[in-house]
Amino acid sequence: MSEPRLWENWGRTTAATPARLAVPRDEADLAAAVATAARDGLRVRAVGAGHSFTPAAVTDGLLVDLQHLRGLEAVERRHDGTARVTVRAGTRLYHLHHLLAAHGLAMTNLGDIDRQTLAGAIGTGTHGTGTRHGGLCTQVSGLRLVGADGTPRTVSADDPPGSPAREDFELSRLGLGTTGVVTAVDLEVVPSFWLRAREEPWPLGRVLEDVEGFATSADHAELYWFPGTRRALTLRNDRLDPDAAADWATGRSGLKGRLRGVRQEARDLVDGELLSNGVFEVANRLATAAPGLTRGLNRLSSRALGARDRVGPSYEIFTHRRRVRFREMEYAVPRGALAGVLRELDAWLRRTSEPVPFPLEVRFAPSDGVWLSPARGRDTAFVAVHQYLRMPYRRWFAAAEAVFLAAGGRPHWGKLHHRTAAHLAEHYPLDDVARVRRAVDPDGVFRNGYTDSVLGLPAGSP
Repeated sequence: MSEPRLWENWGRTTAATPARLAVPRDEADLAAAVATAARDGLRVRAVGAGHSFTPAAVTDGLLVDLQHLRGLEAVERRHDGTARVTVRAGTRLYHLHHLLAAHGLAMTNLGDIDRQTLAGAIGTGTHGTGTRHGGLCTQVSGLRLVGADGTPRTVSADDPPGSPAREDFELSRLGLGTTGVVTAVDLEVVPSFWLRAREEPWPLGRVLEDVEGFATSADHAELYWFPGTRRALTLRNDRLDPDAAADWATGRSGLKGRLRGVRQEARDLVDGELLSNGVFEVANRLATAAPGLTRGLNRLSSRALGARDRVGPSYEIFTHRRRVRFREMEYAVPRGALAGVLRELDAWLRRTSEPVPFPLEVRFAPSDGVWLSPARGRDTAFVAVHQYLRMPYRRWFAAAEAVFLAAGGRPHWGKLHHRTAAHLAEHYPLDDVARVRRAVDPDGVFRNGYTDSVLGLPAGSP
């Protein structure tokens, strides 16, 4: 157990000084730390990589860092090539990619950042894009947790529907850590696959005229739009069948293939590191010093990233390095409302000339049935707005949130927002959530101010 120290998240939007910090070596060590904290009247929160912008991990009690609970525990293969794997909760996603690849396996969908821990990403609703491929929580089939008394338990999608264990599972797979500290996750994974990525600048109007057509134009479609411009950078990733992937992999092994690979790596370095991170950092610093330059900088940025076509293993294509720090708000809106939302945001930005050098990001998700999923019960478009760390963000985010709410939007649990349980009850079964929380954590050990705000207080909570 360590002495108290300041903890701060990646986006520098929240911080905490917990009374205790635990970095358990194994599940038994974790169980003892949690049980002791609960007996001492301390609340408990687990922290991963700190990539949530909300105070989801904040506590003045015991903060648990799961960095040592990492690695692959088990692989159960099926005849169709898919598998169920058990992964320790503190495993970083970028490490998990390689653990799975060593077994010829992959996650079916990923977000575009892979610095998070597996449990943190799942518990806050991390998602990728694709009209047929859900967020990370939809890939979870079981979890192992430690409760407030230090007792481990396992919950699973295989538990009978309507049973207490099944309801525990439904909340635990996306529940902001309110049911206990997750120590391991069962994931449903697929055989390794390769993606062909096509990046092209499109006129923004082309997307707005046929949102559904764009969303379904690839297995995984998304776009980035720089405020004040009429250009969007579209990213469309399609899965290659095994024969085509094998041909590409073989083609990379010969002399010509290696030369092509070197050229692609050089282009990726220029686009991914120099333009997307190095030059982009400079552009944001210029916008900070001289906000009036922002629109011109955005026009340059929107033209700097041109068309390119590349192929690689799924995790290499899905994910990107994000070295420029920012703040972010993201809302899930009905897919049919997307065009109107983007037009409203564009109109506000043009009317106010608010300096926003960061692009808006648009991704898609199918309807799912996860209790607290922002895509619950409807086909969804996710719209994320960002602002550079050194620039004011509150006015822009407040305006964007008003547009999102008018469209029936739901906030991402790990991104900045101002919704409370009173607002969110119309979107989620918060009575069921409260019942499960009360059953598994009657003393409220795993509560904090954020969970109280967005999920409400279970009846009878102290």
